[in-house]
Amino acid sequence: MGKEKGGMFTAKAIGTRQKAKGLQKLKFYCQMCQKQCRDENGFKCHTTSESHQRQLLLFADNPGQFLAGYSNEFNAGFLDVMKRTFASKRVYANVVYQEYIKDREHIHMNATRWVSLGGYVKWLGREGLCRVEQTEKGWFLQYIDRDPDAILRQEELRKKKKLEKDDTERTLKYIEEQVERAKEQTAETSKEYTELKRETEEEKVVMAFTKKIDPEKNTKILPKSTALEALGAKRSRADLSDTASVFSESVSSMSGAAAKRKMSTLDEIMMTEEKFKEKRNRKDHWLHEGIVVKVVTSKLSEKYNKKKGVIVELKDEFTAIVKMLDSGDKLKLDQMHLETVIPAIGKPLLVVNGAYRGCRAVLDTISEKDYSCTITISAGPTAGRVITGMQYEDICKLDQ
Repeated sequence: MGKEKGGMFTAKAIGTRQKAKGLQKLKFYCQMCQKQCRDENGFKCHTTSESHQRQLLLFADNPGQFLAGYSNEFNAGFLDVMKRTFASKRVYANVVYQEYIKDREHIHMNATRWVSLGGYVKWLGREGLCRVEQTEKGWFLQYIDRDPDAILRQEELRKKKKLEKDDTERTLKYIEEQVERAKEQTAETSKEYTELKRETEEEKVVMAFTKKIDPEKNTKILPKSTALEALGAKRSRADLSDTASVFSESVSSMSGAAAKRKMSTLDEIMMTEEKFKEKRNRKDHWLHEGIVVKVVTSKLSEKYNKKKGVIVELKDEFTAIVKMLDSGDKLKLDQMHLETVIPAIGKPLLVVNGAYRGCRAVLDTISEKDYSCTITISAGPTAGRVITGMQYEDICKLDQ
């Protein structure tokens, strides 16, 4: 009885398929025939075959054309791996090569004009395709993206960073000038105090306390002599206490005016900070996840027009997935087809644009004359701050 033939699911058949599927040794690969041999004996049999000999005759007729074609394909595949996988990062050259040869159908280096990976890396540096650096560990590469769109994006990003830096420097310089001005004003009004000294031991130290009263700011206080003449010698303690209270009111009003003058510089600095935050956080897009919006487009059916929904996902800065509140349907809508929803007084909201963009707050009052409202920040470093004059389009109701 003969030996039963093994099927395709035997251990030997599975092992054979796995070996054929994976990468084999490079020295047993024929680039002209695009054939991978498993061992030395198979490669020897292939080189003596008639088909291989015909391919060698074709190569002998025009070797430069074949080498240039294989070199160009290898270079294009290698740079494509660099661009997609590593972008503009500095990376070890052998790491990129190992990533490239994972593809079984890749062009082998022994079929190109380059003998070694080091020679190919040097050529990349000479051609200006990559930034090349040789270290003790080996060759390192950094891809240079010469795509016109990428160059334009980098230039715009560079201009934006420079503009933000210039605005920040100007703001800081203006704040420093305000602080210096405030210090100068404080120095002018400050008094110098000296120690009590006697030139001789017999000399007496005399201290005099005087009250300076400005008659223009406080006309209620009269000089002491005039008050005594008007009231007479029999003035009661109650009258004296009344005079003291009037004097204390005058002093408090004077100190309040001085405090108001000092606060003007601080208010100016705070106003500058608010303008800087407004300029930095004011964007063309205002979509945020978790806010309630209203659909305002007639392109959709009447089922969705003027209806409210919740943004559950942002596809990009101007596109969002909106889940309708009444039907539960999910729609992909553009920002121009949506508008903000004003919550009821005392309800939570989210600031979607402007200086306090991204802050949670509570609605206090609504002014219908100028289409603005007053809110109180409820979370974050500025919690408790009251913001007036907030426009309708800068706030939106939060989904609860």
